[in-house]
Amino acid sequence: MTIETTPYSGIPRFHVGVDCIIFTVIGDRLNLLLVRRDFEPEKGKWSLIGGFVNENESVDQAAKRVLYELTGITNGFIRQLGAFGEINRDPGARVISVAYFSLLNYAEINQEEVKSLKGEWVDVDRLPALGFDHPVMIQNAMEQMRKKILSGHLVFNLLPELFTLTQLQNLVEKVMGRPLDKRNFRKRIMENTEIVATEYIDKESSRRGARLYRFIGERQSYK
Repeated sequence: MTIETTPYSGIPRFHVGVDCIIFTVIGDRLNLLLVRRDFEPEKGKWSLIGGFVNENESVDQAAKRVLYELTGITNGFIRQLGAFGEINRDPGARVISVAYFSLLNYAEINQEEVKSLKGEWVDVDRLPALGFDHPVMIQNAMEQMRKKILSGHLVFNLLPELFTLTQLQNLVEKVMGRPLDKRNFRKRIMENTEIVATEYIDKESSRRGARLYRFIGERQSYK
């Protein structure tokens, strides 16, 4: 009996997974969604949320499925970050992971879904020790956010529909990891025709009250 061979014969097969780096803002703090693993490998350690790619779905579809299962959101901002394939990155098996980062409005997230999967929001400045190569993924995601936080409109995926300029600057500074000159920042913002002032005043965050603004552009833009 002759066994037919193909160009793929004898080629090793690996597992393909996705890891989702999910950010949101709680109060004025940037938070990341983590889960403590209750199974091996890396049992007991904190990690990102992920899963394996099914035979009937693309890696993009797998990432969106994981995002939906965890947050209940079907159309949130999610973009591919890159592939991670170091030989020993997963002690359990040879797994190549495609990482995605997502920026979500906290008010739109189904928190019951998060709790049901034992997910927890953690301040990015207070992240615990993480398993696998997840710290590298998070660092890469933060670098991408810093490059695109304003030019790519990413920041508006994290803000509520109405926001103050102080809220906007605080969030940008949080992502950038450094303070920004208030006058120059506001000048740049005022030059953006997609950021418009509303008639509403926020009287909770300041005694005098602060004007509320709205972003009228495409919140999921990524250039």
